[in-house]
Amino acid sequence: MEKHTKVKWVSEPDEKDYPAAASYLSLFINKKTVKKVLARLKKAPITQFAAKDISRASCLPLLGVINSQVELDCKKISEGKPLSPILLMRDERNGKVVIADGYHRLCAVYSYNEDESIPCKII
Repeated sequence: MEKHTKVKWVSEPDEKDYPAAASYLSLFINKKTVKKVLARLKKAPITQFAAKDISRASCLPLLGVINSQVELDCKKISEGKPLSPILLMRDERNGKVVIADGYHRLCAVYSYNEDESIPCKII
């Protein structure tokens, strides 16, 4: 991927991102709390953080382009197709950020430019 390619973003997360976030969050949060988290995420404003900062705060390993979803997101970037902002939740008890939805998009953007600013909703 060429460094001068600008990553494009849609203005709001896709509607399908919220059920995906709910599915992931329901692995470690009860369903009632997941509903509250999603309601807060939907109301949260879009903000931006550098890919490298989100990566570090999440404490997750970065997936490479060998991952099929990361590869698809890298292809979208190179074709100039917009990505959906990511959904984040602060886990203050453990001192990290949970990527409720958008992990593969983060990895794709990071592989392109770790300093790239990523739009997200965070609670």
